[in-house]
Amino acid sequence: MEFVDALADGPGASGRATLYTGARGAGKTVMLNAIQAEAEAQGWLAISETATDGLVDRLTQSRLPEVLRQFDPDAVRKRLTGIELPLKGGGLTWETLEPHVAKADLRSQINLLTDLLTENETGLLITLDEIHRGQIVELRELATTVQHAFREDREVALAAAGLSSSVSDLLNDDILTFLRRAERHHLGPVDLDQVRRALKDPIDEAGRQVSADALDLMVEGTQGYPFLIQLVGAHCWRVRRDADSISLEDAETGVASARRRLGSLVHAPALADTSDVDKSFLLAMAKDDGPSKMADIAKRLEVDKKYAGIYRRRLIDAELIEAAGYGHVDFTIPYLREYLRDHAAANI
Repeated sequence: MEFVDALADGPGASGRATLYTGARGAGKTVMLNAIQAEAEAQGWLAISETATDGLVDRLTQSRLPEVLRQFDPDAVRKRLTGIELPLKGGGLTWETLEPHVAKADLRSQINLLTDLLTENETGLLITLDEIHRGQIVELRELATTVQHAFREDREVALAAAGLSSSVSDLLNDDILTFLRRAERHHLGPVDLDQVRRALKDPIDEAGRQVSADALDLMVEGTQGYPFLIQLVGAHCWRVRRDADSISLEDAETGVASARRRLGSLVHAPALADTSDVDKSFLLAMAKDDGPSKMADIAKRLEVDKKYAGIYRRRLIDAELIEAAGYGHVDFTIPYLREYLRDHAAANI
């Protein structure tokens, strides 16, 4: 893993700031979790966060003070403030001091923490999921702080993930130029040979078998979509969990169940963020069994091609559709076409 290699390469390694992009369910969060696990295995301290309101406050008032108390031997000190005479009952009066106050700013806390970690030949990893322009102010503060840490050769690394369109919006910001120099990796479909191994190996290791035709159906059912690999494997396993082998019938039942679960976990939330016109565009696409012609979509919507093109761009930016040759578009998320057809009467 390139990012983990960058941790060993030392301060200044370009891979210590990395952005992962991809559509919903492409495995961005899984990638961040894997990075965190690998970094922690190397002795790094990791803090994971999501780019939602209050990001910087959570870091400065909770996450960083928490780890500072854990790693700084002087985080909580006690000092003798007075001695009472024995005749008054005697005893000592102590005052607890907490140097890592909630009002300390982000940069000072990260500087202090990295100083402590460097003494133990390790560093700080921050992972940040679901970055988007809506949190531009807080992302500026975090990125600027990490940039200063890089300049000072501190043992700090940042891995962030978001939709491609969201990341592109951020990189166009004049203050977030630091992120433009970060390594970027786009997560797409998984090679089907890798999908086959990802499904079969856990079954073998658990002492069960899977028939060849069942495995073929399971692999095909994932369409190489990372999120579906996990769903298909889990649902096919559960059909007859006490059976020695997963049959073709088990696979058919499991894949169908996984597709329904994909609808509630991915399709529905993705469509919830779209406008009524966006939905109409998608429903017009869903009438086709394969890639749709923009001319046909415009005709179905009873709008001109230029107007339809505006929504084409919006939906491409949202990574719900993609260009599929000149004048054509197709869905990016597996089974979204079928989901739209099934739910069209319910206004999605």
